[in-house]
Formats: sequence, structure tokens, C-alpha cells
Amino acid sequence: MSLKMGYKHQCGPARVPELSEACHTVGTAEAERIAERLYGTRGSATRFETEKDDTFLLDCAAQGKFVLKIAHPSERIEELDFQVSLMRHLEQRAPDLPIPRTFRDVDGADLPTVTTSGGERRVARLITFLAGTPLDRTSCTAPQRERIGEILAKLRHSMADFSHPADDRTVAWDVTHLLDLTDLLSFIPEGGKRAWTVRALERFAEIKPKLDLCRRQVLHNDFNTSNLVVDHTNPQFLTGVIDFGDAVRTAIAVDVSTALMNQMPKTFDHGNRRDLFDEARDVLRGYLRHAELTDEELRLIPFLSMGRLAVRALLTCWRAEIFPENSRYILRNTEAGWAHLEWFHSISTAQISDLLTR
Repeated sequence: MSLKMGYKHQCGPARVPELSEACHTVGTAEAERIAERLYGTRGSATRFETEKDDTFLLDCAAQGKFVLKIAHPSERIEELDFQVSLMRHLEQRAPDLPIPRTFRDVDGADLPTVTTSGGERRVARLITFLAGTPLDRTSCTAPQRERIGEILAKLRHSMADFSHPADDRTVAWDVTHLLDLTDLLSFIPEGGKRAWTVRALERFAEIKPKLDLCRRQVLHNDFNTSNLVVDHTNPQFLTGVIDFGDAVRTAIAVDVSTALMNQMPKTFDHGNRRDLFDEARDVLRGYLRHAELTDEELRLIPFLSMGRLAVRALLTCWRAEIFPENSRYILRNTEAGWAHLEWFHSISTAQISDLLTR
């Protein structure tokens, strides 16, 4: 199937300035001054590595620890308001879920704007810091993965009745828009890697009409291991779900597929593994205890996981060329994904469809 299908490039390079345009970096000393001026918090700031904004851990000693986020200047205020409103909704609807809480500034504003030393108008947010270890830095057992699935299902239910004027925004990382990224194929290295990516795009194009008919609601859309904070000594294990920056109204199947894709192994031996979903099925098992999926959704999810791998390959290879100074962070998960795409390339479309239904 040809990929030259007349799709509008709604989330191609020109439509995602926060991913393609550089901005002036806010230093730690400036972050500390902003936090004190806006929130009355005095502490020591440490930078987190991030994709598009400036984010800091703010250690305020007796006051505790917080996260200060200073948005990319291109991020729309309506979309940032959507994220804050969603977190407030979850705080009211499901206070037991381990998500951060947001703070208003000293004047009562949810989204205060500052002019940084670089002369840019940028929106600040202060949220609670959730202690623990990001899952991408540790391991987990099958029951712990099931717990991850349970929390994902509970988040889905808690978001089901939420709406916001900006919830239908276009998010480049939402696999629904994969075919809008075909103009980034030239950034994929020639040879096997590009061939595997093209095949993933072709297969996704075949199932896209079915995806368009799937149930939709507002969802987290980025349940990856760097956004899951865990504590092996805590009976609940999962102590934090962070980063609602990619939340959007999308297909329920997309949200699940992203969570499953992110449980795929970092190293993959084609000769000694049955398939990529060995660990991911534990997450699905926990999810299905609290939320149902239709047979059609279960057949589509493996294709959507494959599609998310293609999204990651396209966006990260493109952005690594634009921002070579940040390429280590941008490409941190891309290398593992090539083996995953190769595995999908090696099996039939029918086998992919049956991965979660057999």
C-alpha cells in the first residue's frame, strides 16, 4: 500500500513548534528566583532532562520537594490549562490515585506567565514531587506489572467524564496521527531500519479505518516507564504517574497500546523469545480486571504498539538531527525499538492481529 495517500500533515514539523523550535534555556539560579517570586518557595533547583520544556526538582528543605515546570514558549495556554484541569479533575474524582497535585501562585493563578532572562514569555507551573524510582531505572515482577495495568484502567475510568475545549488537540506522539509523519521518513537511516519503519506505516494504514471507529475519551497517552514512579518497599509498588503533557482525547486502544509497548524488553534476542508481549501481557491482565476491551480493540492494540514504535523512530531521528546537543536524551529508547520493529516485520499481519486474542 502506498503511503502517498494525501494525508494532511497536521502534526508534521511545521505543526509542532514546541518539538522543532529551540528556546533559551532557563538556568537553575533563575528557576529558583522564579519559584520564590511566584510561589514563595525557597529552595535549591536541579534540572531534569526533558523533551521540550525546562523542568526542575526544587528542594525546599522543611517545605518539601516540588517540581517546577517552565513551558516551551510555543506551548498554547489553552493546552496547558487542559493539563491542569485534568489533574484537578483526577484529584477530585480519584484522590487515591498516585498523581501529582498542582499549586496556584501567590496571586491565585493556575498558569502564571514570566518573562525569562532570554526575553521569552513562558508559563510556569508548580506541582508536587512524587518520591520513588522511575521504572525505566529498575525492574519489576509479573504481579507488579499487573498493578501497573490496574492503575491504567482506574485512570481511564476516572477520566471518562472529563472534557475540555482543548482536549482534541493534535499531539504528535498520539499514534492516531502516525500517517501525518510520513514526511519524516528521510530522517530514518537507509536500509533495514527504514524498511521496517515503512512496513509499520503500511500496516498501520491498513487498520486505520478500524481505529477511526474505536471508542475515544481523554486519556494519559504516555504510560511509559519513565513516567511511572515505583517503590519496591511499598505494597502498592506504583507510587506515581507523572507527566500529563501528552494527555489527549484519543482511542482507548491507543492508551493501552502505548502502555504495552513500553513494557517491551530493552534487549531482544530473536532466537530465545516467544514474542515482544511476554511482559506486556501482565499489564493487560491487570488492566482487564478493572476495564473491558472489545475483541476489535484487542486485535488492533498490537498494530498500535507497532505504530507507536514507528512514531518514536520518526520523531526522535528527526529531532536528534535538529538538536544534536540533546541527541543522547532524545534517542535514549530508539535503539531498542529497531529490534522491535524488525520483529514485527518478520511476522505476518494475521499473527500480529492474534497476539493478544489467542
